Amino acid sequence: MIGVFCIWLVITLLIGCSDVSVKRLAKADVDMVADIHRHETQQLLMELTRKLYARNPRELKKDSSVNVDRRLEQLFAQTKAPLYFPELNSAYGVEAMRLGLSIGYEGDRVFAVMAGLNEMLRESYGYKNDFYFLDNIEHQKLYNSARNIEVLVWLLRTSKDDSAQRLLLTDGTDSTAINLSFERLFGKLIACQDILAKVVADKKQRQINTVAHGVMSMVFVPI
Repeated sequence: MIGVFCIWLVITLLIGCSDVSVKRLAKADVDMVADIHRHETQQLLMELTRKLYARNPRELKKDSSVNVDRRLEQLFAQTKAPLYFPELNSAYGVEAMRLGLSIGYEGDRVFAVMAGLNEMLRESYGYKNDFYFLDNIEHQKLYNSARNIEVLVWLLRTSKDDSAQRLLLTDGTDSTAINLSFERLFGKLIACQDILAKVVADKKQRQINTVAHGVMSMVFVPI
């Protein structure tokens, strides 16, 4: 009971102490935690999208018909079905991330990477944004998605073109300071997925099949 009370307290604070809707009374404690984590991942993804376009303005210029707001709408307005985009040749999930970081790709790399990352996380939550007692949240999918984010971070750092220039810029340095804002955002995403995976696994009394990543094994794992 103490655990449930604490979760209710967190939710109340998050929504500014306003009235909690009646439908939330039917939620189990793990579902409330899932709601919070899902909302947080969406906010982090939107912030990452904005920052990647700010750091890589050339990508947005590849299509004069779009701007950052339009890209955010494309990526986050749809909530249920898997995301397919003709400009990505219908690649989605990890395949879209690979596409955005392939040397020969001439499209908007930020859009490809974020479309893939968003789709992968949506899949890990079973394409749900609200969770109730009977929803089946898969702890292994959440855990695997966290490992794939780690792979993506590594690829963003190491993927370069024929001139040894990074395909997409993230963290870097200037004359006065080191910018690690991308690292912090990706770290929060990873933590969200790992924490919820542990919560769900404990709730179901299941084991998480762990994956060890080394430099020679930085590959995406199935969701």
